[in-house]
Amino acid sequence: MAGRPPSLPLGRVLAAKPLLGLLGALFGFLISSNSSSGILKLLGIFVVLLGYFIPDLMLYSKGQERQKAMQLELANTMDQMLISVEAGLGFEGAMARAGENGKGPLAEELVRTLQDMQVGRSRRESYLALAERTNIPELRSFVQAVIQADIYGIAISRVLRVQAKVMRVKRRQRAEEKAMKLPVMVLFPLLLFIFPVLFIAILGPAIINAIATFSGG
Repeated sequence: MAGRPPSLPLGRVLAAKPLLGLLGALFGFLISSNSSSGILKLLGIFVVLLGYFIPDLMLYSKGQERQKAMQLELANTMDQMLISVEAGLGFEGAMARAGENGKGPLAEELVRTLQDMQVGRSRRESYLALAERTNIPELRSFVQAVIQADIYGIAISRVLRVQAKVMRVKRRQRAEEKAMKLPVMVLFPLLLFIFPVLFIAILGPAIINAIATFSGG
């Protein structure tokens, strides 16, 4: 899902896991060795685990970012491929053009899928591998539709047109859901930071006056 990020090559991630785990163990030992406190010992264990799993967390975060980027690109990419197919290109040719013209992670995945076919992998296997790598429900549905179209001889332009429409609807729905969550997301900073300050500013002088009155009395 994270693809092949240049900043996080697989070899570096695999090497970083034991190294960071060892550094975490050393730091945890230094924290807990001079104290009999159970809390500090637990903190030491937590530091060890954190050090070991930091590369995994970074990869997961990178994968989530990449997945969101691909979801945003899907509808436009389908439209580009539809235009290419209607202009006379085959489906793989349309994929190649979308991969060459695109700059995001979805374009990279299309290019990789074509490379899989070039080295002898079947179309079906290459498409299913694309769906497995990206782990995006919309793209998985598209892959299944393409495979079915290939089996039953359905025009690929029709599949692209329908899938592009579905993906645009889903993209709009995600944007609407995000907009609906925005007031709740804004509410927490208000409750946590702004309201306490207003509370102190409004009631603070009254409390001080009350204390002064009772003290004077």
